[in-house]
Amino acid sequence: MNIRQFSPSAMTLGAILVAISAQPALAQDIDRVEVAPPVVDMDDTAFSGDYLSIGAGVAISPSYSGSDDYVFNVLPIVQGSLGGVDISPRAGGVTLDFIQDPADGVGFDLGVAGRLRADRAQQIEDEVVLDYIELDRAIEVGPSVGVNFPQVLNPYDSLSIGTDVMWDVNGAHEGMVVSPSISYFTPLSRSIVASLSVSAEWADEDFQDYYFAVDDADYIGPGAAPLAEFDPDGGGFTKAGVNLLLGIDLDGDVTNGGLGLVLIGGYSRVLGDAADTPFTSVRGSKDQFLGAVGIGYTF
Repeated sequence: MNIRQFSPSAMTLGAILVAISAQPALAQDIDRVEVAPPVVDMDDTAFSGDYLSIGAGVAISPSYSGSDDYVFNVLPIVQGSLGGVDISPRAGGVTLDFIQDPADGVGFDLGVAGRLRADRAQQIEDEVVLDYIELDRAIEVGPSVGVNFPQVLNPYDSLSIGTDVMWDVNGAHEGMVVSPSISYFTPLSRSIVASLSVSAEWADEDFQDYYFAVDDADYIGPGAAPLAEFDPDGGGFTKAGVNLLLGIDLDGDVTNGGLGLVLIGGYSRVLGDAADTPFTSVRGSKDQFLGAVGIGYTF
């Protein structure tokens, strides 16, 4: 595994400030057997109306999906709620939700998701993969839907289930990508919140052919093409993974906004043709890891 490059990236820390702006934690007294949590007035917090969180972070991740070379990325972040529209970061993009959740009970999400995908368009560290033609950046846009279940195990936690369905509109892979996810959020203390998410990615035949096919005609290096030709077998799942996020408020109270830190650790496994392509099976790895640290400020 190589770690060499430090450069800006369009990727964002997905949900990095969502955790910081989530519901407040329960204060607990470990010296007592039973302690009733304090009542928190959610109408009197930094997140009860319009608010905006901005920040930046640094992540280390594979140089492309399926690579075993790791690179550093600088990550801009924007998250908030303005005029009843929720703004949430995604990996490489953002989601707008136009439906406000009710004060009590199940909430629904309906909006638009967009992202920039730069796989094998930059930061290619493998000298063999670099000798195959560089790909174009894809701009993926489409609907985002979801449902939120509050107070699953305690008064301040929530379970969210959602799916983004996006199409490339930039003429790169020209295909469709479906990204389902399940996330559980809970406070650990008044200053620390945690979010555990499980996600997957399904892509159609056009996507798979663009990123995972190996063709001798695409080789531009010296001598004969070093990798065997590979033809993906239609659409299918490309990866599945899990991420753990910790948000830490620096003044000890997540309800008042201000400065916060975020730590993220993640693991994913590439699947199907994404795993079988020589770009992964010969030159990379099916196991993919992510680490990130960020800082943000909420107004």
